[in-house]
Amino acid sequence: MTAELVRGQNHPLSQARLEIRISAGTPIVAVAALGDENGRIHGVEWVAHPGAPTQPGLEVSRQAAADHRLAVDLDAVPEAVHRVSVLLALPVGGTGPVRFGAVAAPFVAVTGLDGDEVASYTITGLEAESAVVALELYRRQDAWKVRAVGQGYAGGLAELLTDQSLPQAHQLAGTINDAVAQGLARSVQAPPPRTADGDRSRQTAAPALGPDQGGTAPQPDPVPPVSPYGSQTPGGPGQPVPQQPYPGAAPDANAVTQPSAPTAGGSIDYSHPRRQNAAPHPPPPTAPPAAPGQPAQPVAGDATGWSMEERLYNQVWGMFEDLARTTAAYRSAVDFAESRMDKELEEVLSDPRSRIGGQGDAAREAARARHTQLVAQAREALDRDLTQLAAEADVVEPALPPAYARWDNPAWHAYRVPMEIPMALRLGDLHLPEADRIRIPMLVRLPLERGLWIDSGADGSSDGSFTDSHAMSRLAMETAVAHAARLLAVYPAGEFTVHVIDPAGSGAQPLAPLVQTGVLAAPPALGAAGVADVLGRLTQRVDLVQMAVRGGAADSLPPGFDTSQQLLIVNDFPHGFDDRAVNQLRYLADEGPAFGVHLMMVADREQSSGYGPLLDPLWRSLLRLTPVADDHLADPWVGHAWTYEPSLVPPGSQVLQQVLAQVAAARTKFM
Repeated sequence: MTAELVRGQNHPLSQARLEIRISAGTPIVAVAALGDENGRIHGVEWVAHPGAPTQPGLEVSRQAAADHRLAVDLDAVPEAVHRVSVLLALPVGGTGPVRFGAVAAPFVAVTGLDGDEVASYTITGLEAESAVVALELYRRQDAWKVRAVGQGYAGGLAELLTDQSLPQAHQLAGTINDAVAQGLARSVQAPPPRTADGDRSRQTAAPALGPDQGGTAPQPDPVPPVSPYGSQTPGGPGQPVPQQPYPGAAPDANAVTQPSAPTAGGSIDYSHPRRQNAAPHPPPPTAPPAAPGQPAQPVAGDATGWSMEERLYNQVWGMFEDLARTTAAYRSAVDFAESRMDKELEEVLSDPRSRIGGQGDAAREAARARHTQLVAQAREALDRDLTQLAAEADVVEPALPPAYARWDNPAWHAYRVPMEIPMALRLGDLHLPEADRIRIPMLVRLPLERGLWIDSGADGSSDGSFTDSHAMSRLAMETAVAHAARLLAVYPAGEFTVHVIDPAGSGAQPLAPLVQTGVLAAPPALGAAGVADVLGRLTQRVDLVQMAVRGGAADSLPPGFDTSQQLLIVNDFPHGFDDRAVNQLRYLADEGPAFGVHLMMVADREQSSGYGPLLDPLWRSLLRLTPVADDHLADPWVGHAWTYEPSLVPPGSQVLQQVLAQVAAARTKFM
């Protein structure tokens, strides 16, 4: 029976090998610290954190996430250790919340290797704190207990570690924050929160929400594995309507505001708050009734929304969540099966009686047979869920609009320059090794919240197949051109402008589609003088818009001021860049997105290492993409490493030139 602890309460532990599960409403950092009988941490080697995830008897997550699983082996900790503290903190330097009072109360559970909860604790009462000692495992008279602590610190990890008597508290806090920042820089954008009426309406039950969607954290029971189609929890708070990022930007016509809650005994008002005469919220498409005993047939657009575009957007993210959850359940089940087999084999070896006769061999064979059975059950559940997801992907992919579709989708052959900005843009595909046949579109919201870095390094591929640096550089530039063309195509005429810096002219051939169709604002800038000119004009633009917005004088911008979104493509960095140009580039990366200027770097970080730590903030502020398949992206939900594949134009296809020709023609009419 699970003990639900309150602050200060303790509970005995009967097992030495434990798992600590942490759920929160936002990505958090999980740290585990070893302490002596007085609770003092003797050094940094006594702390397991994302930069050093394993210590004796401890293993923590390597990144910030909304759902963590920490492994603890109390028999493996040093004899001098009398206390194991679980520390939680909010990431610093990002766009997320800065105090625990602004997020859902974190939930911590101590479980055995069999998945059964021993004790749980919901950390309530936090306000301005950004770090907290969640609970501690402590030794008393050769027995271990767990105590709910809930001690918060407004000064973050540095203050918390200082209070634990760690001499290098500030240095270690900085190391942890740097490791987390590097993890977030390569993370996939978190799935959007759902409104209460916005859950996907599957023909089977909707999946349980992850902790960053406002629901209960997924707790995959390893035996049998949990299917993502088996339970449903209420949705989280609605997503606010985004504000205009700069003067003249078009508002998001597809943004949704949470409908007002019904009064007692009244009906829900489904009218859109910004549309006084809007029709009732349209129901999602429904599939024909399935035959008895057969799964329901999937339908494109089965998520709710104000338009088919929004339904498909929510459905794609729902597929992402489902694949993440069912894979997490499978991996948890396999880990449990292996841990159980190891424990049973260890017991056999430790029993002298098993060494006589055939008892030991029989026990080992039985342990291996149980392991095989558990893994087979887990794989069967995974295959069942993957079959459902694959069927859904087969009907969703052909129904996607151009902004969400691959370049080989027939939607591009019927392309027309849009009149409104779409909700999101496809930058590629995501998949996991357990489900290689299922590709989830990687959608990012528009306007872009962060710049892009297309890695042209020769070691960019996960299989190491690319060793030719010139071929990789060319492929990286082709990837950048494909992304830029997609951005130009999904914006209305005259609302997106592209600039190119190519100091050495090495990208002339990949840039040919943009140059020949005339969709660029000007020819690619060459040499140091061209770099200085383009960066100077865009920096001045950001300064001007920033002053106008902050001064409340947006209508005082000069006549004829270009209010369109601006994209700067930088090729072959750092060739042609001096210290002033590098500082301007960092300024555009930090301040530009909020005021309509976005950055797309095509560079090899190794070649740029001469600038040292000066460029680290620049790299961390950009979303790293690769021109070849690579498993560098991580989701902040359950911590999977996803393989990313770019969205490239099929060889020999003329679809890119045809689309850009229409964009250029529409731009000429607009001007």
